[in-house]
This record gives sequence, structure tokens and C-alpha cells, in this order.
Amino acid sequence: MTISSRLPRRGVRLAAVVAAVGLTLAACGSSDSEGDGAGSDQADGFGKLTVQLSWIKNAEFAGEFFADSKGYYKDAGFSSVNLLTGPVAQEEIVATGKADFGLSNAVSTASAVANSDFPLKIVGTTYQKNPFTVLSLADKGNIKTPQDLIGKKIGVQDPNLSLFKALLAANDIDEDEVEIVPNGFDVAPLEDKQIDGLVAYVTNESLLVKGHGFDTVDLPFADNGLPFVAESVMTTDDTIKNEPEKVKAFLEAEIKGWKDACSDLEGGAKLAVEEYGKDIDPPLELAKEVEQAKAQCEDLVVSDETKANGLFTISEDMIAANMKSLKTAGIELEADDLFDMSLLDELLKEKPELAQG
Repeated sequence: MTISSRLPRRGVRLAAVVAAVGLTLAACGSSDSEGDGAGSDQADGFGKLTVQLSWIKNAEFAGEFFADSKGYYKDAGFSSVNLLTGPVAQEEIVATGKADFGLSNAVSTASAVANSDFPLKIVGTTYQKNPFTVLSLADKGNIKTPQDLIGKKIGVQDPNLSLFKALLAANDIDEDEVEIVPNGFDVAPLEDKQIDGLVAYVTNESLLVKGHGFDTVDLPFADNGLPFVAESVMTTDDTIKNEPEKVKAFLEAEIKGWKDACSDLEGGAKLAVEEYGKDIDPPLELAKEVEQAKAQCEDLVVSDETKANGLFTISEDMIAANMKSLKTAGIELEADDLFDMSLLDELLKEKPELAQG
């Protein structure tokens, strides 16, 4: 089945985006989207919940859609839920109190902490692996290993330039050994063979190009020297310190929602297409959303570590790998400056059933 090439494209929100993007919110809420500010504690629970997503409401957020539609957020003590669409500067939105929680990635959040002194921490993660890849065609670039990048023409988006250079550095490749071509998120230059490779998402552009009938090759960043977590839950230091039960309640609802999402791939895709993302133009296509749901659950969300420790956990080894990637990207932080897994640890000790498959 052909997948439309007109679906939106995306990139990582790095420090440049944090600085450049304003605070305008595309506040398309969930089934109950009243209110436009971050939640505050109330006598009957935690009040209104505001979550800043990193992208449009497609299957990337199937877990959030299940958590909302099945009432997991409300069961956890939130009176209403507002899922704000991206892309925006998620770190700035959360740091300035426009949302209680945001979904981002370790590189973007670390950049905001290091460069803008935002008081943020990652408290759990949806994706164990980041979805960035160098996408190529088998009969053109055929980029299977980092060394295959040498001498090739690679399309790189401005927000992803630092990240791509970090990939080169992680593999001891000089920048002058690769021709970097400024490129948007359109796959046409790759399909037309104007470039040899394209920085892309394994759950987005890779699926699009494959859906157009091309024989594709992926070089995932996470498997080639640059692992870091993504779609990670971040919140402020103040929230962690003064509202720990709210953080735990949110993580509980998220875990339940993502368990459902990875157990019912088509159901999550349908929620995106028929309900939460029904107003997206051009419309989402169910076939692509099902493929995305499958790819992210099998390759990014569920891992050997999550099978052992539970969804949303980040092991000490994974944190160490993330910190090494950040250093490669030129970001100097200590692990405690970026990660705080204490509340998730508490939650899973209190409710061990959440850690079960």
C-alpha cells in the first residue's frame, strides 16, 4: 500500500530551536482540553494536566491517547487533560510553566539545561533508543556502516546539523570527508537520487520511502555510536521536589497507556487517525500509522531492559551511554544534571505490577 509523501516531516529540537521558537502553542487538546495553563494541586486530586507533545498527534503518541481515552490520567488524579501539539520549544514551554510535563529527547533537554540553564530533569522515557537514522537507497548510497558515509552526499536539516556532526565524530570521521547538503525533511531529493543519504526518522521518512516502493537502507544513530533516549518525560526541578506524587501519578498513567499501545497497535493507530489527529491536514493514513506503531514499539519502546525493569525505566548503563553521546555532541553535564529516576523507582516499588509485561 502506498503511503503519502505529504505527511509532515520532523527533526530534533536542539538548542537552536529552543532559542528560535516562541511560546505560541498549538493547543489542540484531548477529549477534555479546557484550560490553557499547567495544572495545580487541588483537594480532590492534582487538577488539570497539561502535556507538551513533541510533534503532531500521530501514532507517535498512541500511549498518551490510550491513557486519555481509557481514563488513566483521571484515575491517577487529574481532573482534565490537555495534550498540546508540537513542534515547539518543549523545554521552554515546561520550564516557563506552560505545561506540567513535556516529551523531548536527551540531546534537546541537555542542550536546554546546559545552554539556557533551564531547571529540567528527565524522569522517564518512552523510547529506549532514539529514532534518528541516515536513510539511503540500496541502489544509490547503500549506507550500511558509518564508513560508508565517506565521500557521500548527505542531506541534513539545520536543526540536525550538530547531531549529524556528532555522529561523524563518534565514528572518527572528519567532516570534510562527507559532503553535507542543506535539506529539509522532504524525501524527494533522496528518491530522485540527488543525494546519497538523508538524516531521517526510522519511524517516519524511512517508512514513507519504503512505502513508495524503494529498497531502503538505514544507519541508525543509536546503533552506531550515538545512543540517547527520546520521547522522554521531562519536568521541572520544582515539580520533582514539591509535587512528587503528581510526577508519579503521571508516570503511572503513561506506563498503562503505553502497555495498551504496544498490545494494540492498530487500536493506537486508529485513535490517531480517527480521533486525536483527525483534523490534521493532509490526513493521516491508517496504514502508515499502524506501521509506525509497530516499528516504535518493537524497536524503540520495548527492549531487553524494559522487559526486565519495566517501561519508561532508564538503566544506569543507558544513562552512561547517553552521557557519552552528549559529550560527543559537545554538551558537558553530569548525569544528575539531566536524569532523576528516583520517583519512577519509587513508583515501581510501590506498584510492581506496573513493571510487568
